[in-house]
Amino acid sequence: MTGNRLPVIFFGHGSPMNAIESNEYSQSWKQIGESLQKPKAVLCISAHWVTHGLAVTAAEKPRTIHDFMGFPKELFEFQYPASGSLELANRTIESLSPRPVDLDTRWGLDHGTWSVLRWLFPDADVPVVQLSIDHNLSFEEHYALGQNLRSLRDEDILVIGSGNIVHNLSMAAWDVKSYAWAVRYDEQVKYWILAEDHESIIHYEKHGPDAAFAVSSKEHYIPLLYVLGAATPGEKVQFFTEDVMAGSISMRGVRIG
Repeated sequence: MTGNRLPVIFFGHGSPMNAIESNEYSQSWKQIGESLQKPKAVLCISAHWVTHGLAVTAAEKPRTIHDFMGFPKELFEFQYPASGSLELANRTIESLSPRPVDLDTRWGLDHGTWSVLRWLFPDADVPVVQLSIDHNLSFEEHYALGQNLRSLRDEDILVIGSGNIVHNLSMAAWDVKSYAWAVRYDEQVKYWILAEDHESIIHYEKHGPDAAFAVSSKEHYIPLLYVLGAATPGEKVQFFTEDVMAGSISMRGVRIG
């Protein structure tokens, strides 16, 4: 381990509007960026790239993907012109061997990635690679892949996950602050993280109706498993946002290391 080892971070990214609005979430992300040494590159696992099999982005200039509907023109016009990194894409493939990973030049940076990074690195001057979520894998396998990525943190690579611990859009209500079950499960996950009880987080289905409601969108939960896998036991944990909005969306952010 090097003295300059980068942390591993999970962002509860919430609404795409956080990309262009100055609010408690985006300002917290900005502060995280200001606290970091600038990395060589970023590897992001976003809830919004789900594939058959694993893939990493390999475009020299990944496009800004506006993967949403019904938002203002300003959001659709926003561009995050970070470069890609074939070096990091290949290094990621090496880290995940022998599991096969495809190089993908068609995908780009989806809003799970750029809505956060535009605050961390507003000049888009850090190369970015995305690793997809293979929906065929079990939660245990996703966590194990995160463990395989741990060594990248010693190579000046910032590994981040972007999703939401609690994400149930079918129950979201913009006139509701938070449902009790959403707060309970979000707090339970906080407790498990602090206790380094990753098994309970992986096997959420054992923990009753609160967990079932909270993890209705598994792809938003899975990036947390990569972050926890890439963490080392005993590292410092910081929760930089702790909030449930719209009733059923947890904005909790976790920095480890």
